[in-house]
Amino acid sequence: MTNTRKTSTPTTEAEIEATTAAEPVLGPPLRDGQAPEKVTFAHHLRIGGRDCLPGETALLSPDYARQLRGNGYLARGRG
Repeated sequence: MTNTRKTSTPTTEAEIEATTAAEPVLGPPLRDGQAPEKVTFAHHLRIGGRDCLPGETALLSPDYARQLRGNGYLARGRG
């Protein structure tokens, strides 16, 4: 039995920009059709071996950002 892995090619402008961005997406990988979310940290957090200090910004998947925002690690957006 062989396992095949399907990979998607970026089709939307946001996906293309995300794959070519110099800043990597931290945490779990993006799912198909998701665009990374730029967030600001409210507390110190270590993600994937990188220390994220309060006030710093990073790109995260929307699901992971929602989880961290609910736990109080991310600053709430204005809107």
